[in-house]
Amino acid sequence: MTEQTQIARLSPPSHSAARLTRRQKAAIIVRFLLSEGADVPLTELPEPLQESLTTQMGSMRYVDRNTLAEVVGEFAGELEAMGLTFPNGVAGALSALDGRISPQTAARLKKEAGVRQFGDPWEQVRTAKPEDLLTILQRESTEIAAVMLSKLDVARAAELLGKLPGDTARRITYAVSQTEAVTPDAVDRIGLALAAQLHDVPDTAFADGPVQRVGEILNYSPAATRDEVLTGLEETDEDFARLVRKAIFTFVHIPDRVNPVDVPKLAREVDQAVLVTALASASAGDLAPAADFILDNMSKRMAEALREEMGELGAVKPRDGEEAMTQVVNAIRQLEAAGEITLITPDEDEES
Repeated sequence: MTEQTQIARLSPPSHSAARLTRRQKAAIIVRFLLSEGADVPLTELPEPLQESLTTQMGSMRYVDRNTLAEVVGEFAGELEAMGLTFPNGVAGALSALDGRISPQTAARLKKEAGVRQFGDPWEQVRTAKPEDLLTILQRESTEIAAVMLSKLDVARAAELLGKLPGDTARRITYAVSQTEAVTPDAVDRIGLALAAQLHDVPDTAFADGPVQRVGEILNYSPAATRDEVLTGLEETDEDFARLVRKAIFTFVHIPDRVNPVDVPKLAREVDQAVLVTALASASAGDLAPAADFILDNMSKRMAEALREEMGELGAVKPRDGEEAMTQVVNAIRQLEAAGEITLITPDEDEES
């Protein structure tokens, strides 16, 4: 007796579900849920299980109401008895632990688990950074690049094409016209290879580059130390020193980097005594434009009050003044990190 005949002639109804395999019961449950309009995310199942389920559903014809009721009741009972579930595979575990394990560990496990576990490889390619895709386009063969552009959104493909040298862009564009005969299996293999390249990035110990790290250190260093280090960097590596100067943000950079409309937020963020000390210390010499910028972009009443306190404070010790100015700069950084303000980015050709 064939499996179809066995299911069609289940008897007696009260015991029919016991004669079904778990695969047959799974097919019944899925068919029932679909008929009720439920959204069953079968794409989350491993491909072998998707194939097995599809084959099983295709081999079955019908079940009677009693059998359906028994299978659904058994399924509901198993769900009710279930106390805890775990994510499916390494991909699910990494999603559940996102933000709770170190990025280095997550990246290594993801790489070891392989690309296929993490969904459609082409979706990973489509969501990759433009600069990473551009590197792949320039490194891969014209034919691979043509398939890749064909799988991307039109806007993204046009953006990448515009960044390629003219002759390279023309060759890839022509190759797109030759992709009609490419098979789905070939496209899938290409997607896997490209996604693997995106994942195959060497682990790094630092989130920021050397320029940003040196710049941050010098931001918190005394002015004398900062100037001495920059002088030494210029003698050793002029280009690196130039980039570090652009990454540095100190009190003197406030007029160039802070939007005038954000000065009142800064004034509210900094303790008034600290602000008075910083402004008094910066009121002469090279720092005077920064002090004037702050005073000129707040209410006249507050500016006059601050100037009055600055006059009463008198001369400020260099160390106290530098410490107060550092606190003002730190407040600006905190406002930026909180999304309260946005610093103006210096032009590439503009020296700090």
